[in-house]
Amino acid sequence: MTATVGIPEDTAPTVGHDTDGGNASAGRGHRLAFAALLIGTAVLYLWDLSINRYANDFYAAAEQAGSQSWKAWFFGSSDAANSITVDKPPVSLWISGIAVRVFGLNSWSILVPQALMGVAAVALIYLIGRRIAGPRAGLVAGVVLALQPVAAVMFRFNNPDALLVLLLIAAAWATLRILDDGRLRWAVLAGGLIGLAFLTKQLQALLIVPPIAVAYLAFGPPAVRTRIVHLLAALGAAIVGAGWWVLTVELWPAGSRPYIGGTEHNSIIELTLGYNGLGRLTGDEGSGLGGAGGPRGAGGAGGSGEGMNRMLAAFGGQTGILRMFSPAVGGQVGWLIPAALILGAAAIALRGRATRTDLERAVAVFAWLWLFSNAVLMSFMAGIFHPYYTLALVPPIALLVGIGSVRGWQHRETLWVRAVLVVAVVVTAVLAVVVLGRTPDFQSWLRPFVIVVAVLAVAGLVVERFRPGRWTARAVVATAVVVGLTGPLAYSIDTVATSRVGGLATAGPKSAAVRGFGGLPREMSPGALQAAKRMFTGEAPPRAVTDLLARDAGNYRWAAATVSALSASGYQLAIEKPVMPVGGFSGGDPSPTLAQFQRLVAGHQIHWFIAFASPIPMRENTSASAQITSWVVAHHRPQIVDGVTLYDLNP
Repeated sequence: MTATVGIPEDTAPTVGHDTDGGNASAGRGHRLAFAALLIGTAVLYLWDLSINRYANDFYAAAEQAGSQSWKAWFFGSSDAANSITVDKPPVSLWISGIAVRVFGLNSWSILVPQALMGVAAVALIYLIGRRIAGPRAGLVAGVVLALQPVAAVMFRFNNPDALLVLLLIAAAWATLRILDDGRLRWAVLAGGLIGLAFLTKQLQALLIVPPIAVAYLAFGPPAVRTRIVHLLAALGAAIVGAGWWVLTVELWPAGSRPYIGGTEHNSIIELTLGYNGLGRLTGDEGSGLGGAGGPRGAGGAGGSGEGMNRMLAAFGGQTGILRMFSPAVGGQVGWLIPAALILGAAAIALRGRATRTDLERAVAVFAWLWLFSNAVLMSFMAGIFHPYYTLALVPPIALLVGIGSVRGWQHRETLWVRAVLVVAVVVTAVLAVVVLGRTPDFQSWLRPFVIVVAVLAVAGLVVERFRPGRWTARAVVATAVVVGLTGPLAYSIDTVATSRVGGLATAGPKSAAVRGFGGLPREMSPGALQAAKRMFTGEAPPRAVTDLLARDAGNYRWAAATVSALSASGYQLAIEKPVMPVGGFSGGDPSPTLAQFQRLVAGHQIHWFIAFASPIPMRENTSASAQITSWVVAHHRPQIVDGVTLYDLNP
């Protein structure tokens, strides 16, 4: 971002108030600008939304299942017959599941809720920025959030991240309120929102907790003892907000609910602490990446889990301090991270002599810690890391840029502040040129354009000190805005204009994703290549196959079964009937066992078995999904339909 995003104003607004300088027309102008921001965001996120089809089939299948079965909706099952859940809690699925139930299965019913979450997120970030540094800071923060490429892709996608970030921003708003007046109700609200965020994406929701605790303990208005009590109350609210569902799942008889996907022992606690918890940090995801029949434990060593782990780790870039600026991640969110940290630090320094409870400093410290701690943790995660996880960094980036740029501009007569603004512009321009240089085939004119405008912005900052004037100031602001937003805007427009489907969606030109991705194995069978296309591009299964599966599907509990939800979801969405994902997400979960599967077949509850060709090299193994596959192959006759091998389990 740029150092000086904002419109010149001579007087700093009072913290905590929407300042328009007493000018009614200025107040109307800010309200119109806010309305334009929300309308523009809605247009950006809703534009031609159906090109993304069902986006991530893995979650779309669960949303379709939830629209047909309330039990599947409550637990987040992959199929309406409730064989196994997805590997996340279900709150994000609840919203789209209701939409699909009301409006039918289509891309709009699945994706419009995500886009509206994006609009709500922009509105909330505007309100926080406005309360701290005035409406101009709110507008800057809103624009920055709306135009980040990772936001442009994920608020048009059905992964849990959209709702997660909206809830975290709402918790940040509640944190602002408790830092302002120290009332218990805001602490309880913040804790409850974090609890709901936990039921969206588990431990990632808790990464905001340390910055909140540090900021409130350091800057909260009440006495120390009261602050501690408030934080304990927030903790209690978070436990209640998440615990009611977790406790229900744990106490529900395992035989009458779906298996908990991503676990070895059918436990939501195990999922929380393992695959979606410490496993993401250490790289030991356990059965969640056992792969299509791959051995589990210790990352599935020796089987497909190991291959899947290596592949997805390559997609997220190498660990290290520069990961947020790597080819895999930099174009998603890296554009403004340095500027946000620089401008945020300047905003904190400018409040140096303020009282301990100064609200602006408290929020700036909170946002700075939020960004820094989360960026460092994501940089060194040894487990599965997707570039779209960085959506969680966008809110603090937006806040710091909004508050820091406006405050920096207001205090630009101070020499060190002007120097900070120059440094922020230069660093942002250099980073933009580096990121854009990784995709030389994409809008090649952008790099020289950014360089020229950055030179003009720096020169304007120097000249404006000696020859101040309204038009000079506006020219500086305009050029700085262009430096900060040109790259993100170009990537976001490309993201909206082209289809984004499959489990590994990224923003920006496709060439950037290819350069950031380690790639698939070079030698793959035709069946494995077809499976890879469906996994990474959301390609629909052959029509001849789905027509066959749909026949008599109503006479069976499951129209078909196949190893992994990566394979099952596409078939289920095509026929809108349950398709059992043997082994869960990637086939490594021990559900169902061979004996359970045999009983279901004997009871005529499964019609077809679809052979699964994994895009990951396999070794012989003894997992449940491999045993089931071997048994089907040994006892049933295959037939090939449009290149897909099927077995009729009830000939």
